[in-house]
Amino acid sequence: MIFEPPNLEERDLDVIEQIDVLRKRLRHVLGTSPPARWQGNLRRATLARNLRHSNSIEGINVTRDDAMAAVENDEPLQADKPTWEAVRGYRDAMTYVLQLASAEDFRYDENLIRSLHFMIAQYDLTKHPGRWRPGMVFVRDERRQAVVYEAPDASLVPGLMAELVQSLNQLDDTPLMVRAAMGHLNLVMIHPFSDGNGRMARCLQTLILARQQFVEPPFCSIEEYLGRFTQEYYDVLAQVGQGSWHPGNDCHPWLRFNLVAHYRQGTWLLQRTRITQRVWDEIEGIAGKMGLPERSTPSLADAAFGYRVRNSTYRISADVSLLVATRDLKRLVEAGLLVGAGERRARVYAASARLREIYLKSYEPRTEEDPYSKPITPRQPGFSFPA
Repeated sequence: MIFEPPNLEERDLDVIEQIDVLRKRLRHVLGTSPPARWQGNLRRATLARNLRHSNSIEGINVTRDDAMAAVENDEPLQADKPTWEAVRGYRDAMTYVLQLASAEDFRYDENLIRSLHFMIAQYDLTKHPGRWRPGMVFVRDERRQAVVYEAPDASLVPGLMAELVQSLNQLDDTPLMVRAAMGHLNLVMIHPFSDGNGRMARCLQTLILARQQFVEPPFCSIEEYLGRFTQEYYDVLAQVGQGSWHPGNDCHPWLRFNLVAHYRQGTWLLQRTRITQRVWDEIEGIAGKMGLPERSTPSLADAAFGYRVRNSTYRISADVSLLVATRDLKRLVEAGLLVGAGERRARVYAASARLREIYLKSYEPRTEEDPYSKPITPRQPGFSFPA
């Protein structure tokens, strides 16, 4: 027996509809054909945030620049080797998830889950990457110096994972966000691996969401939210788990936590589409007036958002040679838009005060509105939840 979805209350159904409305708005903004040029920057920044925040939950911390470097398959600026190997492993797993999002004849199975885990944990073979754990495992709260969860016996893992896979392949009228939340909960409570269970559970949840293709897969994830609200994430898992394997426990608190996460993540993404478009449009106008190459706009926009630009990243973004990239960056410094630091391969470029001001003028503070606090509104005739 594994955890089953709770009975949805009227309030839950209302919040799911609110999230559905947000995602339709997001799909409308991002669904232009051809896509707006600024969407590439937003997509990369979203992937970098998901990568950075999901790893931070496990104490694997990288800078914003190194998270972006991982997304761009570049070398890190600061991360040490073990940290970088862990981040690259999670990047590879998430890249595979995004590829699977549109795969035909797709089915969940135990080998897929083990393969994703191998990508995540392959940097440490002592953790048995890609294999079910051989023995008991305990989750410790280092802050309290106490064991907070005891996973089910290792002999139960194969059967429980087979049951989880069966539930993932089952088609019913359970709303997508509920199915994804339950996949996450069951994997993290079964704790089938010696290490990396949290990252694997979040990766699985993103895969379940991405398969639905309601919005572009990178924008489905709530990993950034979980990283920003890590203690609340731990607290609700502890509340539902109650210290050991109790699949009969009420998982309504977990579901509501996830729905709030989806709502807030959706509002953040909509805010960022507005911010990114405003920043891009102003930079494009300035570059045009100054006679700067149009190809420099994506890198200038990255810098305005606080990322450091390197010659290597500029070459990829602008699709130019080393010589052309060097000349372009020199012009951008001379134009007062970038500020260079370091020498040779270590040289990086940051936004000038003028460029940063463009971002600050466009910024909108992240909202943390609770959708459960809103009055319930009657659902529209013909409304149906995304399958």
